[in-house]
Amino acid sequence: MAESTQIAVTHPLVLDMREDVDEIVAGLESDQKHISPKYFYDERGSELFDRICDLPEYYATRTELAVMQEHGDDLARLVGPHAQVIEFGAGCTCKIRVLLDHLIEPAVYMPVDISADYLVKQAESLASDYPDLHVHPVCADFTQPFKLPTHTVTPERNLVFFPGSTIGNFSRRQALDLLEVMAFEARHDGAALIGVDLRKDPAKLRAAYNDRAGITAQFNLNVLARLNRELGANFDLESFKHQAIYDEEKGRIEMRLVSKKPQRVTIAGREIDFAKDEYVITEYSHKYSVDEFRELARRAGFMPITAWVDDEGLFSVHFMRVQ
Repeated sequence: MAESTQIAVTHPLVLDMREDVDEIVAGLESDQKHISPKYFYDERGSELFDRICDLPEYYATRTELAVMQEHGDDLARLVGPHAQVIEFGAGCTCKIRVLLDHLIEPAVYMPVDISADYLVKQAESLASDYPDLHVHPVCADFTQPFKLPTHTVTPERNLVFFPGSTIGNFSRRQALDLLEVMAFEARHDGAALIGVDLRKDPAKLRAAYNDRAGITAQFNLNVLARLNRELGANFDLESFKHQAIYDEEKGRIEMRLVSKKPQRVTIAGREIDFAKDEYVITEYSHKYSVDEFRELARRAGFMPITAWVDDEGLFSVHFMRVQ
């Protein structure tokens, strides 16, 4: 993609499994096998997640969008004009479009994600539809502080945008660390807008992560396909199944890949044994109450301003300023 005054591309990092092979193998050799959910998001994984967001069982996306639409004018007044929007984990553009449509003359949009090809494709689409907006995609691991690119325009303030309750993929401790990164990137007089899934009926949660169409299963299994392709592993995808359970005491969904039989897998020249019904944890999705998340945000250096919640109490959207 050619650079222009409207679009510039920064690639400080392209996530490469080969660089993380020791970490990946160590996770699979642990007593409780695990792999980071950040490896879900190659181009195929990102496309599958977009399909998940449209599923009838997956309430989160449509509920968050409805909350943002309902309160968009109030949000715009809180943010003010000429903001630079920094979206952590940018994916489907449906939510950023709602936000941009409500904001007062937004100056810059900076999507940040680890899936470079997908990121640039989405940025191109947005740049075409918002010709007055400077679009600057950054391929980076947003869990670590990263350098904000410079622009020919000077925004009034930074707004960190983190929709979709992706914050729930992190443990409480990790979520606190990530919120501290957000506060750092938002800078003085900056703010954050964060989507947070709420505690609710366990049956509704289980249905959302075990959809009848099997798209979430494909999304989960895709990480094994990626290991095969990028690390020369020999996972037989037919020998694993998707499973998602809800741990009510810990308030979290746990996504797993379960071995259907005893088997041995080779990855990066290392042999890893699986017993029947042994599983790899691929993702946690923590749920919060509004007050729980507000307290976490305060500890990270934010001042909670407001939290909008849908009528059914399924999902919350939090606006907060840097203290």
